[in-house]
Amino acid sequence: MSGIYKKIEVVGTSPDSFAEAVKSAVKEAAKTVRKMSWFEVVEQRGAIKDGAVVEFQVTVRIGFKLEA
Repeated sequence: MSGIYKKIEVVGTSPDSFAEAVKSAVKEAAKTVRKMSWFEVVEQRGAIKDGAVVEFQVTVRIGFKLEA
């Protein structure tokens, strides 16, 4: 994996799970970012309404190789 890489930070959300929130963040980033290589979950949190969990949120750093 030699080369130069950059990391961006995005937030993904899902009404179902943290894993689905990560997948959502990566899928959306893939629309504009090429050569993505890895991700790391930085934060996990969620929203509560009327005593129930209604949304899962994750902050994800995504690494990608810079093009020459």
